[in-house]
Amino acid sequence: MMTSADQAGTNGQTAMQTPPGGSPQDWEAARQQLLVKEKAHTRARDALAAERRRMPWMEVAKTYAFEGPGGKVSLADLFQGRRQLIVYRAFFEPGVFGWPDQACRGCSMVADQVAHVAHLNARDTTLVFASRAPQADIARLKKRMGWTMPWVTITDSFDADFGVDEWHGTNVFYRDGVRIFRTYFVKSRGDEQMGGTWNYLDITPLGRQEVWEDSPKGYPQTPTYKWWNWHDSYTEGATPDKKWVEISDAGEKAFRQEAAEGRD
Repeated sequence: MMTSADQAGTNGQTAMQTPPGGSPQDWEAARQQLLVKEKAHTRARDALAAERRRMPWMEVAKTYAFEGPGGKVSLADLFQGRRQLIVYRAFFEPGVFGWPDQACRGCSMVADQVAHVAHLNARDTTLVFASRAPQADIARLKKRMGWTMPWVTITDSFDADFGVDEWHGTNVFYRDGVRIFRTYFVKSRGDEQMGGTWNYLDITPLGRQEVWEDSPKGYPQTPTYKWWNWHDSYTEGATPDKKWVEISDAGEKAFRQEAAEGRD
């Protein structure tokens, strides 16, 4: 039987060089070989996040001002009372392709991927998008696209000072009382994976804040899985649901057993 890839070749197009067919045993053997590399990749990613949590912090001495839905706000205000702040510089302003109806296509792809921010908020982290478009245009765009993350207007040199005046990028900040520190920055290909809760937490100075993480002494850490919740059910100071603790304990026990036997 002629495959679709073979058929493409007969139509004057370059045929796809697809992998060979194989038995279920061949497929499983190949999957197990790849799984070894995937596990190594996961462990290397965790080690990289641990190293990131030990980077030096750069104090932000300059004052910055933004426009939000309610008026002027400072960089400190963007934290919304939390300790960690992630700011994504999205290009939505005059001169950007799509203006004034749409933001940059790449930045819009990032916005479409953003997970519900309640999960970040539960880890003492705030996510904010920032552009140079006026608030009226930002509000209109958010409503049209169904985006709900906080989105402020840059009014000064914030973008130029933090490496995002000519390209998109994600800056991470930490608030210690009245002092604010820049702790991390990622852009270009490194920026395209952003959007998921775990990827965002992995670039913060406190990480996921679970007990399995390699973090400096004294960093906040809670039992694995126990803080997870439905995005509309997080309650400040609430203890984990007893039933969820039982379920997550059982799941973690099974996972650890598989890991010990080399089956994870």
